Amino acid sequence: MSVMTSKKANSDKLAHLGACMSRVAEKRDKDAFAELFDHYAPQIRAYSLAREPGADLVADELVQEVLTRVWLKAAKYNPQLANLNTWIFTLARNCRIDYLRRNSRFVTEIDPTDIFNEMEDEGPGPFQLAQQSRAEESIRAGLEELPREQAEILTKVYLEGRVTNRRATN
Repeated sequence: MSVMTSKKANSDKLAHLGACMSRVAEKRDKDAFAELFDHYAPQIRAYSLAREPGADLVADELVQEVLTRVWLKAAKYNPQLANLNTWIFTLARNCRIDYLRRNSRFVTEIDPTDIFNEMEDEGPGPFQLAQQSRAEESIRAGLEELPREQAEILTKVYLEGRVTNRRATN
């Protein structure tokens, strides 16, 4: 997939999500909200986990709070002031700050380093796996647009880890 095609697809997707947001604001359209939810829930969860790795419950609560606010404040969204991604992630940031303020007054004797030191699974988490999968799909789509020989060389070098000399083509 070329850069221009990718930008057009992203632009089309954002326009579609903006239309969904308008339907939620004007008609309280549950199907449109479901599309917004399906698109933004994993991204908001990933945003939360990137800020606080391992805090799955916090991430899930943040997704619920943000998307509840999207439903309640949909009529206040103004596409002239910010694009939809910016508006929703501003809500996510504010909800996260509110959550941290609300829950910071509770003190615990549990040392988080003890918990993380005993974790056995050192493999990539769901966020990293999703990111890796998306990157691989994007790379494979880009490789399909290249001439066969170039695609083979790049596949061997970057996806199979072969060396970058003449023997990589063999």
